Amino acid sequence: MPERRNVIRRDEATWPKPVPVKDWMTRPAVTIRDDASVRAAIEVMQARKIRHLPVVNTQGRLVGIVTDRDLRQMLFDPAVQEQLQEAVARIAERPIRETMTWGVVAVTPESGIRQAARIMYEQKIGAVPVIEGGRVVGMLTERDVLRAFAAMVREGATGVQPLEAASTGEPYEYGFTEQLSDEPGAAGGSER
Repeated sequence: MPERRNVIRRDEATWPKPVPVKDWMTRPAVTIRDDASVRAAIEVMQARKIRHLPVVNTQGRLVGIVTDRDLRQMLFDPAVQEQLQEAVARIAERPIRETMTWGVVAVTPESGIRQAARIMYEQKIGAVPVIEGGRVVGMLTERDVLRAFAAMVREGATGVQPLEAASTGEPYEYGFTEQLSDEPGAAGGSER
């Protein structure tokens, strides 16, 4: 009797073992009290280079979260603008080159999504312009990367294989692979 192998076909769903959040979360969490000033929140976020700051009460219980987006929206709140009309007018007229970040990290349309994800992670940036011939042809955001990885998993990625970084030769964890099989025609099989 021939030996029967477990072969994963492309039309069968396979899922990796669940990975708990505790294995990936950043600790300890940086928090701020709900009676702290906006200035204090900005200073903490800038010093720690974070965009999301959980807000706790005097007992240390979570009561909210403040984000860099919340702080930006506050600046443009009509009530704040009315109170600071003159200062806001001066700020609004400044050329954008005085506010922008110089030395932009970018990728090309042919860059690998895994390499782009690694750049975004290492540089702590939420999006990268996609350039071709020096011109912007698109933007790649964290959301786009998550959609891509979700599609990879949905389409049959069943394992992870380290992919070496071109610059350092160090392996990193974004190398999704298909399940390998010796049977011709199976997903990831030896015949291509």
